[in-house]
Amino acid sequence: MLENERQAAVDVVRSVVTICRSVQGELAPGRWDKEDRSPVTVADLAVQAVVSGVLQDRFPQDPLMAEEGAAELRLPSWSDLLSKVTEHVRSVAPNVVDQERVLNWIERGQQPIDPERRYWVLDPVDGTKGFLRKEQYAIALALIERGEVLLGVLACPNLPPHLGDRLSPDADELTGQMYVAVRGEGAECLPLPRAGGSPASAPVHVTRESTPANLYWCERVEASSKNQDLTSQVVEQAGITNPPFRIDSQAKYAVVARGEAALYLRHTLDPDYREKVWDHAAGVLVMEEAGGRVTDLFGRPLDFSQGRQLSRNRGIVATNGMIHERVLAAVEELLPRS
Repeated sequence: MLENERQAAVDVVRSVVTICRSVQGELAPGRWDKEDRSPVTVADLAVQAVVSGVLQDRFPQDPLMAEEGAAELRLPSWSDLLSKVTEHVRSVAPNVVDQERVLNWIERGQQPIDPERRYWVLDPVDGTKGFLRKEQYAIALALIERGEVLLGVLACPNLPPHLGDRLSPDADELTGQMYVAVRGEGAECLPLPRAGGSPASAPVHVTRESTPANLYWCERVEASSKNQDLTSQVVEQAGITNPPFRIDSQAKYAVVARGEAALYLRHTLDPDYREKVWDHAAGVLVMEEAGGRVTDLFGRPLDFSQGRQLSRNRGIVATNGMIHERVLAAVEELLPRS
């Protein structure tokens, strides 16, 4: 099932990892601030252009929902940035010579989405702050139909096979991991080598450990102290005493999916905030197919049929399944509903 889509997604995500590594390897990666002041890099736009172009060619009937737009790049004052983006696109698509084509590929990510149709969802560089720190980030691509995530590809180029390992940025060895899931078919890991080649994949599974004191958990690197304090209270209430792995991006889903942690909790004290679809779709499927469970803070399934946001959900509880009810009970006791 979905073999053509799976292979196309794996191939294009693997190809754009080289763009991210190239940009991240620069001493000062090209960046500017969007209107909401969050950082975005040349890599975001180049990755989105390449993935969009491949999907348009392979699956022309499928729309794309993606994070970035190209409005700023069309301004004369951004011509140097457009040239840099185009240069990186050409590094993996050498026949692309038309900057207008690059702009149009990026803009495809902003097209209207019919939730009754099949469509792709892309976060070209999830965890941009981690990317800029040369730490953890992810490239997340998913396929959704009628609100159900069918396929998820999650590339984590700086994530070692085990969190205790250290990756050398200059090493010609296996570095980074790609996680792939097709609904109903399980999840697998494909190492991301720097020196080429396609190493064999291996299945991934969440930990079946259910004793909270033996478990680890993940949280964001950057969060308000109030958010982190409240998260720590929930974790303590659930009986987990080990310190967190602080990791940027959907790489947290990967760490839970492969069994190194058993919990990823995401919430905000802003009752009106809703999560973005591209921040979770690929990671959620990888975790679920690895045997985990993902809901919102109140135990509701995530509803991916509401456009660009998870507007019917609040927050994220992602666990190995064994401790899910225990965590939800702690959330209900400690987190406000309004």
